[in-house]
Amino acid sequence: MLTLESVRNALSQVMDPELRRDIVGLGMVQDLRVEDGVVSFTLALTTLACPLRESIVEEARRAVLALDGARDVRISLREMTPEERARIWQQPRELERGVAARFNHIDRVLAVMSGKGGVGKSSLAALLAVGLRRRGKRVGVLDADITGPSIPRMFGLREPPPLGPVGILPAETPSGIRVMSINLLLPEEDEAVIWRGPLISGAIQQFWGDVLWGDLDVLVVDLPPGTSDAALTVLQSLPVSGILLVTSPQDLAGMVVRKAARMAEHLGVPIIGLVENMAYVTCPKCGEQIEVFGPSQAVHTATALGVPVLARLPLNPELARLCDNGQVEQYTNAATDALVAMVARWLETGRL
Repeated sequence: MLTLESVRNALSQVMDPELRRDIVGLGMVQDLRVEDGVVSFTLALTTLACPLRESIVEEARRAVLALDGARDVRISLREMTPEERARIWQQPRELERGVAARFNHIDRVLAVMSGKGGVGKSSLAALLAVGLRRRGKRVGVLDADITGPSIPRMFGLREPPPLGPVGILPAETPSGIRVMSINLLLPEEDEAVIWRGPLISGAIQQFWGDVLWGDLDVLVVDLPPGTSDAALTVLQSLPVSGILLVTSPQDLAGMVVRKAARMAEHLGVPIIGLVENMAYVTCPKCGEQIEVFGPSQAVHTATALGVPVLARLPLNPELARLCDNGQVEQYTNAATDALVAMVARWLETGRL
């Protein structure tokens, strides 16, 4: 017989993929009614803009229709009040690492960081991964930029990652780089991820503990700009071996990068060095290096931080074209190769 209790028990098996708890326990199922085989209830979401809401609704619908006597399911949606959301954040959450982490053996975790947006962190993270893979390293890329992920597009990855027996299997590029990004889990790559800080932090922790990375020489973590939740989660929750700071020639960028460096210092995470991106453009006719964004500030910034300048990388339209076409693995550049050589030496010896 179809009862309120049987429906509630069925819905308690439906998990919110962001909060990693069942929708009944989270208080999301409200105004539940059963009448003549028709089940109706309101599903209260943390935000109506949730990109995964359709999958939650569909899973709830299937769970109820699987019950004997259930003829139809009518689900209405609403957004939680601030008080309801506050109760969720205050509930204790499972922070232990996932099962997959027990099977992972990652030698080094390298974070690519800058307080400033638009300086090319993601492209540099991708180029480091490509260069290290060419040197025979086993490489993974964790895209921690949850609200602005771009790593999958650069590598031409679009298919959702498969689920293995103990965790999610990362996507793999043609050259064998393992990649995990929130964009691989969305129905459309331009779907907005409108999450608050706790959800972003939870997703990053899942990418570490619930993804079967396997044996890696290095996991490159592409951090979002700023010094808030995402960066804090990575630097506190993951065993980060070192940070590569990225800046551009403007002094404004250097100032914001110094904020990121202060954060790393407070958390005791070593900074490997500084990379100045988009430092110049090489004239295709005469070979002159033109500093389109003004004179370099790399030495000034690095001196203030007490770290070395590892590279000054050019602004290259060819890189933009290849990234847009998902072919970043085809890019080659002498300055990038020299940077990769230094990072490879650091991976092997702990010194530049």
